[in-house]
Amino acid sequence: MIISREKMAAARVLVVGDVMLDRYWFGAVERISPEAPVPVVRVTREEERNGGAANVAFNVVTLGAQASLLTVVGDDEASHKLEALVANTGIQTHFGRDAQLKTTVKLRVIGRQQQLLRLDFENMPKSEVLASQTATFVQLLPSHQAVLFSDYGKGGLAHVSDMIARAVEAGKPILIDPKGTDYSRYQRATVITPNRVELQQVIGPWQDETELQTKVQNLRQQLGLQAVLLTRSEEGMALFDAHGCAAVKAQAREVFDVTGAGDTVIATLATLVAAGCSLRQALPLANQAAGIVVGKFGTATVSYKELFE
Repeated sequence: MIISREKMAAARVLVVGDVMLDRYWFGAVERISPEAPVPVVRVTREEERNGGAANVAFNVVTLGAQASLLTVVGDDEASHKLEALVANTGIQTHFGRDAQLKTTVKLRVIGRQQQLLRLDFENMPKSEVLASQTATFVQLLPSHQAVLFSDYGKGGLAHVSDMIARAVEAGKPILIDPKGTDYSRYQRATVITPNRVELQQVIGPWQDETELQTKVQNLRQQLGLQAVLLTRSEEGMALFDAHGCAAVKAQAREVFDVTGAGDTVIATLATLVAAGCSLRQALPLANQAAGIVVGKFGTATVSYKELFE
């Protein structure tokens, strides 16, 4: 199935969630430290990329659609860096600021083409700033064809149930990349996209496909969801909806780095739904996008050309 560039360009996705700044320090590893048994990395290059929900929104615009990004950040160097990065991509930014908040930064140290170390800098936002985002959300809702919640468990979606209720009222499709073990807060969403580990934390382990189907369908009905999309890395993906299960095999030609693959899957799904596709029509394309992005290094995106041509 091919969606025209015009249809893609008219699609607008509202991305809400936890953003982060992804920093990469690349260097040469030539010796072991005399102080401790660790490699010494001589940093030769630094790079900064959109992370978390910012990467999700970047995936939407790379596909040729439009994205608005609603989030809460600190009032620090990292947040201004991130806002400039995001603004450069053509994403419409709606950043709430909280001076007490530390903008999440993930610093990865890379040597010999592999990640040696990751350092995370973060804390949790205060609920007042999050509550104020609901008003902005309600204003943005009418001009978008799909809503995507990117939950990284950093506290940016404390009011997600309230926002879902508004989106349901407005008749918008709601796609959620979930976190944690309490999925009750995602009730009435259109689709949630957990990976294997995330789903196991919620429904427990399963012995075979039949048990998996039963457990997922029970969860889907309990939460009033239209569908659950289970991403299974090398085993591909499975979409569970009222018609049963649609499965697709993994498409990766060569797995280089799985960082951000989940972002690409949900961003592709939301963009195609905003462009008028059903979830079942969008499924093989989201799977294909994941296969392309795991062949790239770090948080990466997939273009319209790569996906359709």
